[in-house]
Amino acid sequence: MISKKTLILSLFLLVLTGSFAQFQNTKNLPFTWKTDIKKHSVPLSEIQIVLPKGSFPKIDFPKYVGKQEAQNMFFGKEPVIAVSINGESKAFPLNMLTIHEMVNDDLGGVPILATYCPLCNSGVVFNRTITNKSKQETLVFEVSGMLRNSDMVMMDTTTESLWQQLTGDGIVGNYSGAQLKVIPSLIVSVDEFFMRYPMGQILSKKTAIADAEKFYGNNPYVDYDSKDKPMSRFFEASKVSTKLPAMERLVDVKSKGEYKVYPFSIAAKKGVINDHFNDAKVVIFYQSGTVSVMDKSLIKDSKDVGTVTVFSRILEGKELHFNKIINGFQDDLTHSKWDIMGYCFEGKFKGKQLSIEPHGNHFAFAWLAFYPETKIFENK
Repeated sequence: MISKKTLILSLFLLVLTGSFAQFQNTKNLPFTWKTDIKKHSVPLSEIQIVLPKGSFPKIDFPKYVGKQEAQNMFFGKEPVIAVSINGESKAFPLNMLTIHEMVNDDLGGVPILATYCPLCNSGVVFNRTITNKSKQETLVFEVSGMLRNSDMVMMDTTTESLWQQLTGDGIVGNYSGAQLKVIPSLIVSVDEFFMRYPMGQILSKKTAIADAEKFYGNNPYVDYDSKDKPMSRFFEASKVSTKLPAMERLVDVKSKGEYKVYPFSIAAKKGVINDHFNDAKVVIFYQSGTVSVMDKSLIKDSKDVGTVTVFSRILEGKELHFNKIINGFQDDLTHSKWDIMGYCFEGKFKGKQLSIEPHGNHFAFAWLAFYPETKIFENK
């Protein structure tokens, strides 16, 4: 006869197994996450378990180098996520982030999380401090080993709640429904970063993680951004939007709860885009000189996809309109000259910095999977 204790345990395991089965788990990996899966804001069936928990090498104590050492460590045209807070500036190479996908750090007194999902080319920086039940909490994150819409699902180490990297939303667990705040950042080249911030620091390749260091400078996703569609095993072909080419790079702008995206291909043709979207008066700058980290096996041999940055056109209460010039950009009002990072290097506004419009860089298929109603800038 089955004891009451055994019966209760069996029922518990049955319920637990049924809940875990709602995740996509084609590899039948053991579910070792402590996430409270009873709490979720998205269907669990949309989440795919790809790798075991703890598969990604973590950089627990990031080290940085300055410009001189970086010149010997990095290719000048390789892309980095550039962040500047309270006079301190750091850069996170996308190539290194294809291996680690995130770095927890502090910058200018602010706890930050620099993230990059190579499968959807999404580079976003978040504030690690959130407000939970009227209390401020600072979280530490790691890669969960799961994907949703081909985008990395992150995990905080406190509750092992799951978070969507592209959106910053808490989607499963105790923090389901919470939102990480985006910190303005730019994806630029190593050379562009140090031109703007000569005293800035860049994440060092000397991470002391042997299994990771051997991959730096190499691309584990050869020719990925040259394909027509994303990897089918991580994203259903039927879900790929036809509004834009699937692997089109784009940047997004949010205003009044709505989104508008600006394709790299249009930015490259125009050089500069002045736009007015709801309350947002923005300018999009483009210049060549930044390579893909998803093209050739060696980053230094990869194609030039250029740099696209987004800023507010409002400065000191004045609305500016910009044009592309040979060595940067020029505003119509004062004919001051500006660089790709929104810094004025010549003219009446010399020394001024345009405010970065919070945004991310993404592949179109991934962005449109999360925000299908997004408005798309058209080259008219």
